[in-house]
Amino acid sequence: MDSSDLNPGGLLKLLQLISPSLPVGAFSYSQGIEWTVEAGWISTPASLQQWLSEQLSGTMAQQELPLLLQLYRACESKDQQACEYWSNQVLAFRETAELRDEERKRGRAMSMVLEAVGGDGIPATCQSAAFASYCVQKNIECKLALYGFAYAWLDNQIMAGIKLVPLGQTDGQRILNALLDEIERSVSRALSIEKDEIGYSSPALAMASSWHETQYCRLYRS
Repeated sequence: MDSSDLNPGGLLKLLQLISPSLPVGAFSYSQGIEWTVEAGWISTPASLQQWLSEQLSGTMAQQELPLLLQLYRACESKDQQACEYWSNQVLAFRETAELRDEERKRGRAMSMVLEAVGGDGIPATCQSAAFASYCVQKNIECKLALYGFAYAWLDNQIMAGIKLVPLGQTDGQRILNALLDEIERSVSRALSIEKDEIGYSSPALAMASSWHETQYCRLYRS
């Protein structure tokens, strides 16, 4: 992507969309990190970075971003049937009750917020569908949308790690900086995946999320 690909208005809308201040409840979910800290899987900046790196190269690159890409294309072509199909696929790929519940609730919250700031008929089935629909409506380029989605996920996960391990803010910035290139690789990989290749199994993530459902003391909802 070069400067000629950038639409300044779309870029500003994307920054609004991925801002931590967007009231969609992202701060209340750790996606299993809370249990990994309890179990001792994550206890240092290095172990948090390794966990997130594996998620970026696996789940994000081969599942989440390709699904978002298909939703973007469905919204772009105004194909309601395809949008519903890929929204259902997003939910089907959620391996635990917590992760499905998070996807649905954040989808509803994002839909309401984005309609309030100028979105039109934003789907509420899942957050990925809402994100894709708004990006298409606001002329946010597809590749830029994928970058933004991955960055927002990574930033939120790092913030959860900072609070739970706990780590310093500087540690968090070091991890973020170290993984920026991984985001670029994940987006490139996502753009090359065919529809029938979409999907990734992360047993560690599934186990962490499942065990978090019955964790005795919790700060996060996932």
